[in-house]
Amino acid sequence: MGRGKLRIYLGAAPGVGKTYAMLSEAHRRVERGTDCVVAFVEHHERPRTEVMLHGLERIPRKELEYRGAAFTEMDVDAVLRRAPAVALVDELAHTNVPGSRNAKRWQDVEELLAAGIDVVSTVNIQHLESLGDVVESITGVRQRETVPDEVVRRADQIELVDMSPQALRRRMAHGNIYKPDKVDAALSNYFRPGNLTALRELALLWVADRADEYLQQYRSEHRVSKIWGSRERIVVGLTGGPEGRTLIRRAARLAEKGAGGEVLAVYIASSDGLTSASPKELAVQRTLVEDLGGTFHHVIGDDIPAALLAFARGVNATQIVLGVSRRKSWQYVFGPGVGATVARDSGPDLDVHLITHDEAGKGRGLPVARGARLGRSRIIWGWLLALAGPVIMAALLNTVHLGLANDMLLFLAVTVAAALLGGLLPALASAAVGSLLLNYFYTPPLHRWTIADPKNIVAIVIFVAVGVSVASVVDLAARRTHQAARLRAESEILSFLAGNVLRGETGLEELLERVRETFGMESAALLERAGDHDPWTCAGRAGHGPAVERPEDADVDVPVGDHMALALTGRVLPAEDRRVLAAFAAQAAVVLDRRRLREEADRARALAEGNRIRTALLAAVSHDLRTPLAGIKAAVSSLRSHDVAWSEEDRAELLEGIEEGADRLDHLVGNLLDMSRLQTGTVTPLIREIDLDEVVPMALVGVPEDSVGLDVPETLPMVAVDPGLLERSVANLVENAVKYSPVGKQVVVAASALADRVEVRVVDRGPGVPDEAKERIFEPFQRYGDSPRGAGVGLGLAVARGFAEAMGGTLDAEDTPGGGLTMVLTLRAEGSRPQELVQQVEPERQVT
Repeated sequence: MGRGKLRIYLGAAPGVGKTYAMLSEAHRRVERGTDCVVAFVEHHERPRTEVMLHGLERIPRKELEYRGAAFTEMDVDAVLRRAPAVALVDELAHTNVPGSRNAKRWQDVEELLAAGIDVVSTVNIQHLESLGDVVESITGVRQRETVPDEVVRRADQIELVDMSPQALRRRMAHGNIYKPDKVDAALSNYFRPGNLTALRELALLWVADRADEYLQQYRSEHRVSKIWGSRERIVVGLTGGPEGRTLIRRAARLAEKGAGGEVLAVYIASSDGLTSASPKELAVQRTLVEDLGGTFHHVIGDDIPAALLAFARGVNATQIVLGVSRRKSWQYVFGPGVGATVARDSGPDLDVHLITHDEAGKGRGLPVARGARLGRSRIIWGWLLALAGPVIMAALLNTVHLGLANDMLLFLAVTVAAALLGGLLPALASAAVGSLLLNYFYTPPLHRWTIADPKNIVAIVIFVAVGVSVASVVDLAARRTHQAARLRAESEILSFLAGNVLRGETGLEELLERVRETFGMESAALLERAGDHDPWTCAGRAGHGPAVERPEDADVDVPVGDHMALALTGRVLPAEDRRVLAAFAAQAAVVLDRRRLREEADRARALAEGNRIRTALLAAVSHDLRTPLAGIKAAVSSLRSHDVAWSEEDRAELLEGIEEGADRLDHLVGNLLDMSRLQTGTVTPLIREIDLDEVVPMALVGVPEDSVGLDVPETLPMVAVDPGLLERSVANLVENAVKYSPVGKQVVVAASALADRVEVRVVDRGPGVPDEAKERIFEPFQRYGDSPRGAGVGLGLAVARGFAEAMGGTLDAEDTPGGGLTMVLTLRAEGSRPQELVQQVEPERQVT
């Protein structure tokens, strides 16, 4: 028995009508013949609610004694023994009396659901666990009875019971919610207009978020590619500074105002791994953005504005949130800053928000452990100072001679500056040029390359030694700092990778996208081959234009074992990056192995399902097919009998019975064979473009005259289908609809075009099917209600859906307005069929 389904009526406050709506739904289900009982409903002495309990079966409550008082709770054991189809359980967040089976009522509901019982329940928005602090700040009351959000989110249906604050206060004033002695206190405290408005907004937003999840699931299941409405994607640029928390919260509020808004926080580090950001602060900000429902991304890029814009456009973002620069006013002489540059280059498709914060304009301070390997521009300036500085200094000192000692100190200052700026080699050059100029201009004999006084020789040697020593220290410090920063960057990335594994983020494509983002590459692909001489195949890819034929074609390839490699294109990475890249490659191999294990498990489950189907096929043959065979045999035996003289009317009736039995047998065997082929995956559609009015009328052959009305406009676009499969699908749907339609009510077969799809609707006015059974009727060997055994083996709808999906379409059941059931067959219009459905001939299958 499968798990039961949970339906929840959600309200903003007590008294909006949740219990009344739940009881109304129970009466509707009972009228449809559903076995529905009241497991626990509290009417709170509200007359209208109490009246709604009349006519419903109630399960006696369980009495418990606690601290000398008697209490009643839902009797879970009694409900399980009764085993109804639907149980009504009020107040999902209720805390049970100590000594009960479970501490919380939602835990009782979980037991009922696990037993296959559908549950209809109620809950107020203030009882959701995540909103406890918000509700307390609004109402001043801390809710002690709460239910985990996940329990409510897992509900199959959530219906909002809404009422305006003014109407709710009127109900309260009329005594429809609380007793008269409590009305004044409630109206002046919890039920104030402001409180009710805020709670109503919370409920509307929460349900809207849930509706967006349903919409995304529907779009995914129906493969809807066109955009429905706008979805805000907000990128938050983080620097690792304390202002990041403010930016994340502001972005989350912006996302809440849009439909299905999404927050993506990104930290951009330089390609050499050097950063002044605090790892602890980044970890805090990452936790914050994930708690708010966003995602954190770590991207490498030397040009921060360009990298930020590239990331935003890559994720199809609509807004960028940045903090106002922390630089002081004088620091703007070095450039406009990241915020101004991003705003200038964002273009019309991206909105840029600059958010003020407490750290704005306070300066960044001295970077802690920021030292870096000397870059190209710094080395160039070092060489310029080393070569031009001594010459300029000599020109200045020729005008004002300060003595040899002072002259040497000034030249030494130039050498130290060259060492600090450009490192060892520029400092050596500056020392060499400076010593020559000192010898020529300032040591006797002047203007000659000789030194007369030995003391001056010692002074110049000391000058060169000091310059070289300072340069060596600067160069060594830069290299050591670079190594330390590099190791720290690697540890951060490896920690991030380990965190992904612990959190279960094991999608291969997602991991490859992380690799591409982290190292700033254009594409990443995981290649593998069976043996040393076999061709390479691509197991997963991310980005544009990956190398999928050979690892050697990529800019960077990292081997993983003997027959697997990670290939990246975009630029050549330095040798030190390959160490971290190897960790990503090893993790990608593990993810691939895990995915294949899951696929093997799925195949094993499919094989088990196939065995179940084959067993059911044998059971169907032994039971449902025996009846028409027995009828045919009896009729034939009667006709061949010489003991009875049959009249022409009797002979005609027996022959008609033989024909009907043969037709029924042919139909049952056809469905059995079709279901068997669908389960084994041997149905391959022969797709071609055809008009619906050429196929649908042929599917109506065999149904009683005047029982079906046809409405297929000639202006409809052609559909890409297999005509034989489409005809069989429509025929099964029409046969099922006619079977359950009341006498005198026509079944309507109508078609219409919608975007790149064409819908065929088979509408009946029969008893209909409840929501919880709409998917179950498409399962093999399922017959709804009390259909007699002679009504078939329950394969018609399963075969129809299987054929529809084989052609790239869908088949779903909807309620007919006014009563009944509508089958919606969605097909791809001309020119919109997927590439995998190509024309091909299957000689073993001939479907008519």
